[in-house]
Amino acid sequence: MRRLFWLAMGITIGALVVRKLSQAADKLTPQSMAANLADGLRELAAAIGDFGAEVRAGMAEREEELRAGTGLDAPLPDRSQTALPVRRGAHAADS
Repeated sequence: MRRLFWLAMGITIGALVVRKLSQAADKLTPQSMAANLADGLRELAAAIGDFGAEVRAGMAEREEELRAGTGLDAPLPDRSQTALPVRRGAHAADS
């Protein structure tokens, strides 16, 4: 009975070792390495896109703050609201 137990234990451990080695060998194939590289590049592109979107959102928010603070979004006055001063002096004859 003891020998049967150790035989079964050895077969099980051997099968697990072979399985792990096969998986490691599959990861080192050119196709697998190319797939891993492609996945990594896709993740990097997504991260760069997210970063760009956050930067654009922050820029828009800051621009809105600056426009509100400086009054750049206020409507322009029309001609009736702005009266230009009458010119006097040497150049007055030119006009």
